[in-house]
Amino acid sequence: MIIDDQHYDVIIVGTGAGGGTLVHKLASTGKKILVLERGKFLNKESSELEDVEVFKKELYHAPEQWYDINGEPFYPQTSYSVGGNTKVYSGALLRFRERDFEQVQHQDGISPAWPLKYSEFEPYYTQAEQLYRAHGRVGDDPTEPPRSAGYPFPAVEHEANIQDICGLLAKQGLHPSYLPIGLGQQGRTDAEDTGVTPAVEQYSNVTLKTAAKVVRLLTNPTGTAVKAVQAEIAGQAYLFLADVIVLSCGAINSAALLLRSANEKHPTGLANRSDQVGRNLMKQLMTVIAQRSPQANSGLFQRSVYFNDFYWGDADFPYPMGHVQNAGGILQDVIFSEAPPLLSILAKAMPGFGLRQLATRTLGWWLQTEDLPNPENRVRFNNEKIYLDYTPNNLEAHDRLLYHWQEALKEVDRAAGQSIFAQNIHPHGGTPIQVVAHQCGTCRFGEDPATSVLDLNCRTHDIDNLYVVDSSFFPSNAAVSPALTVIANALRVGDHLIGRLG
Repeated sequence: MIIDDQHYDVIIVGTGAGGGTLVHKLASTGKKILVLERGKFLNKESSELEDVEVFKKELYHAPEQWYDINGEPFYPQTSYSVGGNTKVYSGALLRFRERDFEQVQHQDGISPAWPLKYSEFEPYYTQAEQLYRAHGRVGDDPTEPPRSAGYPFPAVEHEANIQDICGLLAKQGLHPSYLPIGLGQQGRTDAEDTGVTPAVEQYSNVTLKTAAKVVRLLTNPTGTAVKAVQAEIAGQAYLFLADVIVLSCGAINSAALLLRSANEKHPTGLANRSDQVGRNLMKQLMTVIAQRSPQANSGLFQRSVYFNDFYWGDADFPYPMGHVQNAGGILQDVIFSEAPPLLSILAKAMPGFGLRQLATRTLGWWLQTEDLPNPENRVRFNNEKIYLDYTPNNLEAHDRLLYHWQEALKEVDRAAGQSIFAQNIHPHGGTPIQVVAHQCGTCRFGEDPATSVLDLNCRTHDIDNLYVVDSSFFPSNAAVSPALTVIANALRVGDHLIGRLG
């Protein structure tokens, strides 16, 4: 084993929305920072979907197997690369609603309150929108929370087809709202281009090592602090030493790393005195609806609209249902590239069409419903294998959202003079286990060490110098994308770390 001859102030493991943003936040402090990323830089042509060939390739599965509740292997749909899952996300940058931070009654149970409220996150939401160049417009969505500033850039205009559909949906009493999207000169903003690369290029105190898979955290003899990070680089074991260790591996991998690092002082895994590490895994209920496009489209346009009319329920169902947004051009949507059921549906609906024709005559809609924390939905690490025990919940809420949206699209199609073509790919919101988008909740934060893993600054209760800044810290999920909340929290934790480091 090679022990690195450098001692760092901070080691950040992972470069996604949390880690990549934290690198940006800390780079200007002059502190010596090491960033470890198990992936490499994506080639530009690989990170931007520009061709129908993406339908035929599984480009966005991790090169490893995980196992489901029955012990069956699968390849998780996640990105190991500089920038993490922000390299393949939609760029949607939505704030959680103010009420998302409170206790909310759902039909299937309670969505617990957060120990910090919207007001504590609001200034960091504003910073995050500026940093990731959010394009949006305020005032269309009745559920929108209060803001201290507007969006830094104007909203993305709708594709002509989308604009027409929005008009027809508005006539039904719905509220089409401009979807906040992070856009830079090179397209969607991500944690690589926004955080990691500028930090490495501008600050000599920041070191990035790619293809560096962290396999274990080693504590001091008393188990009160992490003293070294063990990583594999080109088949060789390395030890890296630092004063502060920050994990941002994604909610599943961060929990798995803590469990894998069990030792005599922490026999059930690091920071796991509460037995909460890996528990309460959430990843939303998600459905894709494909709708026939009245006119041909490029298949490459940005997402631009969302609807929250059913976010908190309706007169007949006083429980939250969820969030709807358009998928943008199907050729830009990662999940579509790996959905053989969709291709089969499209082919039957429009016989004789090639893949590109299918894509350019189809519009997609994402439906997202909050799933509730369940301690039995969990990440386990056993015999060097990661297991996901996950059973979806809150299903009726999602089914009702699906029903309402299909009915709305039927009315749109009647108004446009065409027959309905809308299809739910995965019944009951049961996206396959390999779809781990919007994962969160495996190391929840809170004030009580008996019921949470992290304190309010996302430092582990049990180990003084160990932090987690990905979506692991969520006590509950919302129905909107977690990305902006992860980014805002990384900026918030960054302020704490700057104070700690002095």
